[in-house]
Amino acid sequence: MSNGRSFLIWILLLGLMVFLYDMIQSGSMGGESASKLDFSDFMQSIDDGQVKDVSMQGNYIEGHLASGAAFNTYAPSNYFGLVDALRAKGTRIEVLPLETKMNSFLGILFSWFPLLLLAGVWFYFMRQMQGGGSKGFGFSRSKAKLMSDKNNKVTFKDVAGIDEAKEDLIEIVEFLKEPSKFQAIGGKIPKGCLLIGAPGTGKTLLAKAIAGEANVPFFSISGSDFVEMFVGVGASRVRDMFEQGKKSAPCIIFIDEIDAVGRNRGIGLGGGNDEREQTLNQLLVEMDGFEENEGIIIVAATNRPDVLDPALLRPGRFDRQITVPMPDAKGREEILRVHLAKIKYAPDVNADVIARGTPGFSGADLANLANEAALLAARRGYKLVTNNELEEAKDKVMMGSERKSLKMSDEEKKLTAYHEGGHALVAFYEHASDPIHKATIIPRGRALGMVMRLPKGDQFSITREKLKADLAVAMGGRVAEELIFGYEKVTSGASSDIQQATKMARAMVGEWGMSDAIGPIFHGSEKKDLYLGGGGSRAEIHSDKTADLIDHEVKDLVESAYKKAQATLKKHLDQLHKLASSLLEYETLTGDEITDILNGKLIRVVENNQQSHSTSVPSSEGAPEKKEPKAKKEKKEKSE
Repeated sequence: MSNGRSFLIWILLLGLMVFLYDMIQSGSMGGESASKLDFSDFMQSIDDGQVKDVSMQGNYIEGHLASGAAFNTYAPSNYFGLVDALRAKGTRIEVLPLETKMNSFLGILFSWFPLLLLAGVWFYFMRQMQGGGSKGFGFSRSKAKLMSDKNNKVTFKDVAGIDEAKEDLIEIVEFLKEPSKFQAIGGKIPKGCLLIGAPGTGKTLLAKAIAGEANVPFFSISGSDFVEMFVGVGASRVRDMFEQGKKSAPCIIFIDEIDAVGRNRGIGLGGGNDEREQTLNQLLVEMDGFEENEGIIIVAATNRPDVLDPALLRPGRFDRQITVPMPDAKGREEILRVHLAKIKYAPDVNADVIARGTPGFSGADLANLANEAALLAARRGYKLVTNNELEEAKDKVMMGSERKSLKMSDEEKKLTAYHEGGHALVAFYEHASDPIHKATIIPRGRALGMVMRLPKGDQFSITREKLKADLAVAMGGRVAEELIFGYEKVTSGASSDIQQATKMARAMVGEWGMSDAIGPIFHGSEKKDLYLGGGGSRAEIHSDKTADLIDHEVKDLVESAYKKAQATLKKHLDQLHKLASSLLEYETLTGDEITDILNGKLIRVVENNQQSHSTSVPSSEGAPEKKEPKAKKEKKEKSE
């Protein structure tokens, strides 16, 4: 930056010198101040014999009158009689060339300026690169940022749901604080620690927690910061990064998204990328080469461990590989409580229910959910976030925003109510299925309605009984449409249900060995490349005859589920009508309310003898939102 400033100063000084020279030359050419004289007056002065001397340069004329006054004027082009008139009156005449010394100098300067500028820039770069390439415009300098306690306040208390990964990293921090404790029995701290996990699981958050806990310098850099278009720059940055680390040892260097620089060598068009491979080679040497880098611990993160070079993953470089998994139900609850602590929420908020209803959510997803709930509560003018806002935020994150602008006809609403009622009713009578959490006919995303079932806990294996129950539940919506509206009135609304059921049945047959005709043999649902002997040839995973048999078994499973759902709905058709009418009236029903309706109980009555199925918030600062029947709500909105 300072070199850039000095170069700019030299340019400004050069411009100032040219300006001063122009001023001096102008002064020497013009002498004393001259007055502008019209050409007609100039010719009259010649006729009167008042012009003492003139200096002519093209069309420009300046000179002195007999009184000594200076003047200047312009003559028309090719005015040949002017010289004869001056000579007739004895006027001294001086003729100058079109380019004076000043103009000649400026002309040369401007014509040579681009070349001079190019030479100056080249000279500037050469000066910067005289140190063996260590200064070339800062390209080869490491971009690692030193994190301080002021700009990082994250500690291990802010990390939840990934206890095993946290324990491994706490050990590294303890070693840095008390190395003698481990060295007393000959233990050595790992040179490198690789965090592996899906996006959003908290890898970078763990690194920030290490920086917040360890009382040692912490350098942070991204894998993409090493790679440039110039070969050798990345390797130079690696060297510079480790030089900084040695000066600050013991220290931690965190490389985020290391797969950007640590990919397998020799892969790609033309054998690979020379710049990236040289950078990786230098990183391998610095981590474990002839020269020991004592006191430097490398912590890296990636969600693509499959593409990393084997030499990078061997012991001695990344000694410890820590998997950061998706959190389970308990972990999601802990993560949610961490994020809820940052917002104001009502006592009715049940983090356990929200956590169980978000399987597959990462820590980033849960943080987004809590933030969406806070924004929703603020838009409604509430002072606290209630359970209703969290539920709506969960639906928004999972399926999209509520489509309020979608205008459905009464017939479509009725069909959607019976469709979702069919799912709910079959789920209620399929005891192997998960309990119903809620059913709604409010459109969200691409779905016109939804029945959400909530498992009591995380499921790591699924029984054949539960899979068949889930297939029947998936078919419940299509069966309800057919029973109520007729075969020809069946709609395309069950497309996602059919897709889900087909995938589930195909996995049962081809992957989980749950078909007697196929047996416990793996037949993947999709063709996969099986590399034999490193040759790269793809083997066929099954024959055409086996494929036909798999299709037949899949069809049998789905059709059996269809018939099962059909028998259930025909047997409890009166309950299907009750459930659909309740959905049309209230739009959303909780699992407990569905159970009450199917058991013949009335939904809890609230003020004005109107039925409501919502729960008020036990707080004066909260929002005691009470849902009303749809007809009354629409009437109130129109009056407002």
